[in-house]
Amino acid sequence: MKNGTPNEVLAIENKGTSVTSNDFDSEIASEKNYGQIDRSNAGSSLLAYFNVVCVVAGTGILGLPMALKQGGWVGLVILFLAWSMSIYTASLLIKCLYAGGGDKQRLATYKEVATASFGVVGGWVTFFFNAWILLGGPVLYLVLSGQNLNALCKGTVAEIGDTPWIIISCIVVAIPFILVKTMKDIAWISALGVVAIVITVLVVLIMSAIDKPNQVYIHHDVVIWDMFPIALSTIAFSFGGNVVYPHIEASMKKPQDWTKVAAGGLSTCAALYLIVAVCGYLVYGFNVSNPIYNSLPDNAGRIVAIVVITVNVLTSAPIYTTSFSLDIEEMWNISVERFGRVKEFLIRASLRILIMAVVCVIACTVPHFGTLMSLIGAFGNCTLIFIFPVAFYLKLTGIRNKKLIELTWCFFVVLLGLVGLIFGTIEAIKQLIVDFS
Repeated sequence: MKNGTPNEVLAIENKGTSVTSNDFDSEIASEKNYGQIDRSNAGSSLLAYFNVVCVVAGTGILGLPMALKQGGWVGLVILFLAWSMSIYTASLLIKCLYAGGGDKQRLATYKEVATASFGVVGGWVTFFFNAWILLGGPVLYLVLSGQNLNALCKGTVAEIGDTPWIIISCIVVAIPFILVKTMKDIAWISALGVVAIVITVLVVLIMSAIDKPNQVYIHHDVVIWDMFPIALSTIAFSFGGNVVYPHIEASMKKPQDWTKVAAGGLSTCAALYLIVAVCGYLVYGFNVSNPIYNSLPDNAGRIVAIVVITVNVLTSAPIYTTSFSLDIEEMWNISVERFGRVKEFLIRASLRILIMAVVCVIACTVPHFGTLMSLIGAFGNCTLIFIFPVAFYLKLTGIRNKKLIELTWCFFVVLLGLVGLIFGTIEAIKQLIVDFS
């Protein structure tokens, strides 16, 4: 951070008066106003972009054809709405970090934003949802990784079962998670994950096109109303990145580029989603599987898809777990300044080993990938992506100073989140009960 007096940093009054949207945007436009974060060793906006794409695309890309199967072609409209709304709420969330800080400047976590907005209760409610995603995401990824690795080893001595491979995957993820400290440090892992995502999309596109002549009597629906909410929750899962955005923005040398980074990253994900969703549902229709590569012909192309998506999930999981650990470390003030370099590392490493142990145990006991994706998307992401950022933004910056068109847009964003949360959660729980029984 640049040297300067406390008067040079952001201080927005929230007591009794409201800040207009234009005034607020101008307040955070200056680099000197970006809080008390040391950005001297921060990463570039490009690295932040890789983090966004890697954590958002991930396994979400595998479930989009299933979302169209669940809701019909109208799911593409929801995909467009979710994309545009997620860009909007990503911007709102980062604005709230600065609007809620007062004399303390920038807030550090999603939980702190909630506390500044709705007090201690609001903070802990948000922390619960946040933890649900930050731990549920890696659980989902490790379940998929274990299944993929065991499938790749089918017929060999390495076919040891899903659970042992899940444990091995946890160990692989734990190594960078324990050794690196911040989001900037794992950006190179994210870049590798982005390459894996692009390869996956190309494989699905090419292999499904080759297989199209073999698919006869394929049925498509324009809209399936009774399954529409769970399709919405699957799509919501696919844009779930809000839980890590505060830490990604904190790792940027030029945080004023955040809106561009978020828009660019989410637009890249939306484009990749569109390709996979359309070609997957168009070719396989009602027979499409989740994950999509289970619908592909059993040949070398399918093996490549499984390998690269496994690489992607193993590179995405540390982003989630690192973000969760940073939240805990912030809450407990685990820092070099307080404990010294060696003791701080030992405490941080112990905490992260414990986190990975919890994730591993859950991953080994909850094996249903598709339904789990829908449940996580409905229960966690619908609140954290569509509902909470709007509520916090309006609480911190005021309602009366907003234009009617913005308030209308906020209403539809929250409405989309509520529909996915309520109905999607109900349907996902019903399906999970069926899966276990």
